[in-house]
Amino acid sequence: MMKRILAGTLLALPLSIFAVQNQASAAQVIIRRDNHRPVVVRKVVRQRWVPAHWERTPRGRRWVAGRYERY
Repeated sequence: MMKRILAGTLLALPLSIFAVQNQASAAQVIIRRDNHRPVVVRKVVRQRWVPAHWERTPRGRRWVAGRYERY
């Protein structure tokens, strides 16, 4: 029985220390919001990868490197 009381006291002691309010925790907290900041809306750019390929031209064939194209 005594061991239970002692164990309960040892467990409750750290919790009671944090429950006691001190002067710093009672200080007033002021939150200032910046309402003048512009809202940035990003438009999603959809892109598709076009792989590299050979392209026919009037003078022969030409290598076209792979690239992203918007769609």
